[in-house]
Amino acid sequence: MAVKLQTIADIRKYLSSELAGLYPEGEIWAFTAIITASVLKLSRLTLHGAENKFVEPKDALRIVGICEELKSEKPIQYILGETVFLDCVIRVRPGVLIPRPETEELADLIIRENPGFTGELLDIGTGSGCIAVAVAVKLPSATVSATDVSDLALGTASENAALNNVKINFIKADILKGEPGLPRETDILVSNPPYVRNSEKEQMRRNVLNYEPHEALFVPDSDPLLFYRAILAKAISILRDGGRIYFEINEALGSGVRELTASFGFSNILVRKDINGKDRIVKATWNG
Repeated sequence: MAVKLQTIADIRKYLSSELAGLYPEGEIWAFTAIITASVLKLSRLTLHGAENKFVEPKDALRIVGICEELKSEKPIQYILGETVFLDCVIRVRPGVLIPRPETEELADLIIRENPGFTGELLDIGTGSGCIAVAVAVKLPSATVSATDVSDLALGTASENAALNNVKINFIKADILKGEPGLPRETDILVSNPPYVRNSEKEQMRRNVLNYEPHEALFVPDSDPLLFYRAILAKAISILRDGGRIYFEINEALGSGVRELTASFGFSNILVRKDINGKDRIVKATWNG
């Protein structure tokens, strides 16, 4: 290894130099914190004031390798194989969507609005299982089920349930085909379905386009709400009276999702903004 990284200070200087021009400065600092915490097995709080901490040669070599992968714009979560979601460690791999901060806001809202929840929650299109796992951890009296069409996603989600010591009923199902097997009675239904229109691809970063599963992201411009329509059609047959639905949405489609949800007979429909002030969550009540 040509470069010598002997301390955490050396690591920070190295990553800052190597990644300059490829990523914004703030993102490089975030990468540095994530990488050093992960490789050195330290909490991020411990890193403060640890500039002179010695780094083992094998760890330094691992960090150089991670840096090289970052230069190819591979997502840091795929490089490390995991991320943190509402204090839960969530494993991710290529082919499984990386949890987003917006999705963390969605899960956090469900948890905050339903303290002591003891009913049935269904997560449609679970991906890595991040929402289902976080809810199961934070609301331990809930009965949680989760579906996905992807075997890879379901396998990853099952690993994450085991990793976080929670029990979740995983079901392989394609909501667009109306497959049976979903719980017959549900109190809360949540979904973060594909919602990025194909025409919006050009606005997305290459690390997303080149590495993350397109089937979990994109929908045709001609029918961007197709997943919401299919989920709502199923929801009215499985939600108990007074049951609630929570959606993550495309920031540009808030009014469309609200109107679609109303057309299925839901009430108390609310479009919520995320931390960046963008329409991101729709929630509603079923009074069937």
